[in-house]
Amino acid sequence: MATRQKPPEVFRSREQEATLGLLRTADAMKRSLAQVIEPHGITPQQYNVLRILRGAGGEGLPTLTIGERMIEQTPGVTRLVDRLERKGLVARNPCPKDRRRVFCKITTKGLDLLKELDDPVNRWDVQAVAVLPPSDLDSLINLLDRVRASNY
Repeated sequence: MATRQKPPEVFRSREQEATLGLLRTADAMKRSLAQVIEPHGITPQQYNVLRILRGAGGEGLPTLTIGERMIEQTPGVTRLVDRLERKGLVARNPCPKDRRRVFCKITTKGLDLLKELDDPVNRWDVQAVAVLPPSDLDSLINLLDRVRASNY
């Protein structure tokens, strides 16, 4: 006996359809990006920390600030930095003015790893949205900015 095909998913509203579509797209993109990054021995979250620290320059940043700048808000920033420090990609330096604060700084090894990842990640960025013409990309960026702004 043949099994019946399930009907397409029914949504309560267009808003629900849009929200679930956004979440599913974000998940698919995260998994795809992980395939580019993880062969280099780090996770996408660790990659995000390294990119934040590269952008911070020579002074580095406190852990709390790193957490605020991450793509995914996570309570485990200290653990992420611990792992990166064990790999020699990040160093911690005490704040000279306040011994309770510690600044995290990307190491030369961390910078080298990011440099190695720059081209593959840039190619992935382009490929991830290649189906969209520039005008649609502009619209998408604007729409996503508006959605994020309304949720803060």
